[in-house]
Amino acid sequence: MADKKELTIEESFSKLQEILDKMEDDETGLEESFKLYEEGIGLVKKVSESIDKVEKRIKILSEEE
Repeated sequence: MADKKELTIEESFSKLQEILDKMEDDETGLEESFKLYEEGIGLVKKVSESIDKVEKRIKILSEEE
C-alpha cells in the first residue's frame, strides 16, 4: 500500500467498509480475515492521524480570530 496515493478520509472510510464486508462474509477464511484486520487497523491509524491534523488546523484558525 506504500506505493499507492494517500487516501482521503472519505476513501479510507469506504475502504474500511469494504474490509468489514469481506470479514463478515462466511466465505472469508481465518488467514484472509487476519490480513484484512491488519489492513483495517492500519487504515484506522492513518484516519485518526489525518483527523488529528485537521482538528489542530481548525484550532489554530479559531485562535487567530
